[in-house]
Amino acid sequence: MIKNIATEAEFDAATSSGVQLVDFWAVWCGPCKMMGAVIDAKIVPVRPDLDVIKVDVDSCPQLAARFGVQSIPTLLVMQDGAVKEKFIGVTPPETILAAL
Repeated sequence: MIKNIATEAEFDAATSSGVQLVDFWAVWCGPCKMMGAVIDAKIVPVRPDLDVIKVDVDSCPQLAARFGVQSIPTLLVMQDGAVKEKFIGVTPPETILAAL
């Protein structure tokens, strides 16, 4: 399920337990749109149980700063509130799925 997050409280609640894929992106970012399409077409169908957390860095700059996001797209694999993997830039779906 894809969840668009607007606040840190929503983010903390969404990532407190289980495994999530967090996508830091922006509307104006071409590579972010490419990565979003990869997530929609190649990851969600394989892992329909996975929560994909979308964080717009322009709307939530405090979350981007909290995780040291300096380039987008940045993807985090989180488990029970902790970062397990971090990917910067457009990443092959096989790499992401292997980290999940």
